[in-house]
Amino acid sequence: MIGLLTGRKHFKQLSEREILALAISAEEDDGRIYADFAARLAKDFPATASIFTEMAKEENEHRRRLIDRFQHRFDGPIPLIRREHVAGFYTRRPMWLLEDMSPEDMRGTAAQMEKVAGNFYEAAAKRSSDPETRKLLGDLAAAERGHERRADKMADTHVSADAAEAEDATAHRQFVLTWVQPGLAGLMDGSVSTLAPIFAVAFATQDTWTTLQVGLAASIGAGISMGFTEAASDDGQISGRGSPLKRGISAGVMTTLGGLGHALPYLIPDFWTATIIALVVVFVELWAIAWIQNKYMSTPFGRAVFQVVLGGALVLAAGILIGGT
Repeated sequence: MIGLLTGRKHFKQLSEREILALAISAEEDDGRIYADFAARLAKDFPATASIFTEMAKEENEHRRRLIDRFQHRFDGPIPLIRREHVAGFYTRRPMWLLEDMSPEDMRGTAAQMEKVAGNFYEAAAKRSSDPETRKLLGDLAAAERGHERRADKMADTHVSADAAEAEDATAHRQFVLTWVQPGLAGLMDGSVSTLAPIFAVAFATQDTWTTLQVGLAASIGAGISMGFTEAASDDGQISGRGSPLKRGISAGVMTTLGGLGHALPYLIPDFWTATIIALVVVFVELWAIAWIQNKYMSTPFGRAVFQVVLGGALVLAAGILIGGT
């Protein structure tokens, strides 16, 4: 089902050859990310940088062992299979684009990466029928769990005691992955995508009841679509993003609320009063999204405002322009 909706293969559909190829590319990607983190931290946090350097070397050694096993078992070249080609893997943001990551962000990212890798190797070991391959994958799962614990403890090298006591990193990451991220995606979709149809109808008809009906249909329909899409895109078993039901509920509810926010003012019979209130709600919604992105997703506030507020304003203007002509 997931493969049909996303155009990607589900993990359960992969052969052992494909699983090993995926593991090789994943280790290469992770090693490069850790090396990049080490380079960024070398000047101000040399102790933490050295840990990332060591983790990068270990990822490279894992890759070498996987390549040796692949060449022992299979003929031909290693197919290029990446995480984003497989349903169930969490596709993270490109690390090279996040120039302003703090050491805490890097530590949290590393812990999540290792958690996903550990989940993957445990699931892959169960799928393998070859004893030596099964043993290798099990050993790598244990190694990645060790990396995860090391990443979680890395705060001691650069985080103050007060900050360390205040932060429950694991719970916070899980909360963001399961609730905040899909909810934010839904809120953005519901708030922005419904602007054009609602305000186009409003200015084309100047009929508050018709506008309300269109707003309800657009908001509820978008919420159902986003909820099912989020739930079907990732079962959470490998990515560690949590229950697909919870993520689907979060995305669906927030999408619906995002559209209803500027649709419900049209319960007011007077067109201009309803429209002014709806525009105020839109303004609040867009700034709230920018704030959430900044607080929970580490997006610089200026960039968040530019992406969300400017984008939303353009969509709003398009709807008003189309409806007013």
